[in-house]
Amino acid sequence: MQLPDFLTLEDGGFIRISDHRIGLHHVVHLYDEGYSVEAIADYYPTLTLGLIHKIIGFYLENRPEVSRYGAGQEEEFARQIASSPASPTLAELRNRMAGIR
Repeated sequence: MQLPDFLTLEDGGFIRISDHRIGLHHVVHLYDEGYSVEAIADYYPTLTLGLIHKIIGFYLENRPEVSRYGAGQEEEFARQIASSPASPTLAELRNRMAGIR
């Protein structure tokens, strides 16, 4: 998939909006959820309406590839969550706080 200049591919395979930390899949996910371009701009106020239109246009012209990319991102997020250590319980946090006093 050839990326336009408003999208940047990072070393780890993450595609983000150029000059932003917002990922392509973030905007596409909102669009697929039924958000309008204006609602996406409200959600990500650093993105201009024109840029969001370009992103959505790119998505619509490359839907199969972008959808595969988005699915891969979701799988990676799920893998990272599954492999992360469990958070302490409320009781464990209270015991830690009691030990500090």
